[in-house]
Amino acid sequence: MNRLHLLGLWVLFVASSVWAADAGDRKFIREGMTESDVLLKIGKPDTESVDSGGGAQVVAKRWIYMPTPGDSQTMTTITFKGGKVTEVSRQVAR
Repeated sequence: MNRLHLLGLWVLFVASSVWAADAGDRKFIREGMTESDVLLKIGKPDTESVDSGGGAQVVAKRWIYMPTPGDSQTMTTITFKGGKVTEVSRQVAR
């Protein structure tokens, strides 16, 4: 990634933490969206994990969004590969 791209991602990440996203928008995340798309739509995740496959290269990222008042019973997990959403899992948390 070049510096400008990294700067753009950083700005989006900071902006997403400043402006609260509507938690109900989590159900509109779809395969093919970029990390930037997701940050703009629903903000930064509550937790993040990275799979490296045993090497230095990132194989997959998982962003987890915990239940909130606007989406009170659902935990959303988004998997990225190559910077794009490859899977969205919404599980009812009881």
